[in-house]
Amino acid sequence: MSKFKKKRSGSQPAISTASLPDIVFILLFFFMVITKMRETELMVNVQVPQATELEKLEQKSLVHYIYIGRPYERYQGIYGSAPRIQLGDKFATVADLALFVENHKQTVQPNLRNRITSSLRVDGEITMGIVQDVKTRLRKLGQLKVNYAARRKAENR
Repeated sequence: MSKFKKKRSGSQPAISTASLPDIVFILLFFFMVITKMRETELMVNVQVPQATELEKLEQKSLVHYIYIGRPYERYQGIYGSAPRIQLGDKFATVADLALFVENHKQTVQPNLRNRITSSLRVDGEITMGIVQDVKTRLRKLGQLKVNYAARRKAENR
């Protein structure tokens, strides 16, 4: 009869790292798919009004958003509490609309430029004076497709 000796070394076998790049790639791909990139950071308070007859915008790439509302409290020390226009990530005036509309037109294919829509996201508590100024300026720029953003009115049953 022979004696078998167990090898009793104090070292553990090494952990295989062969599949580590695959796991990292899968996690990276997962987070890239589920992450939504924020288009703009709102600097104005916008509570859009409620409506019953709504229509969904189909091609989001043909829409540029104009936000009108009172600045959030953290910006009121700098910009005051009067209603302001936000284009992209900054406050603007009615005169800045021309450059904003033209920059958006440059990102759209030439054959689709006549289908660009200006979507006004206006706070429900804002007076129509500043909204009318924006609409007048858009009309002078030839931007005639204007949309008012709203949320669906809850139906009482």
